[in-house]
Amino acid sequence: MLWVKAFHIVFVASWFAGLFYLPRIFVNLAMVPADSLAERERLLLMARKLMRFMTLLMWPALGLGLWLWLGYGIGGMPPAHWMSLKLLAVLLAIAYHHVCARQLRGFEAGTDTRSHVWYRWFNEAPVLLMVAVAVLVVVKPF
Repeated sequence: MLWVKAFHIVFVASWFAGLFYLPRIFVNLAMVPADSLAERERLLLMARKLMRFMTLLMWPALGLGLWLWLGYGIGGMPPAHWMSLKLLAVLLAIAYHHVCARQLRGFEAGTDTRSHVWYRWFNEAPVLLMVAVAVLVVVKPF
């Protein structure tokens, strides 16, 4: 079980690193002048590659977490309150991941009109999710 936990933590941390960084690329994309096509294309290439990589990292993180929950009974069945809230945070992280994919498609199509300030605020969501998950798993306040 400790191996599964260790790899779950590694994959979650790696996935969240992408969730932290991709919106920072969006901040830069939102600030690119209209006449700077090379800079825009470079940032889009970085964003596409990061999106693919973090999607590949998400699946083992979710699979190992499911293994810990169902295979080892961590969090109980039905889940303890802390685990229910953690699962909600995981669903929100998955939703955030999908919103990032949609935002990237908007940048690729040239239809995204949000400001860099909006993306700076958007970038804070995964930080709050990770803090919530860490507190719920370590402290188990409920």
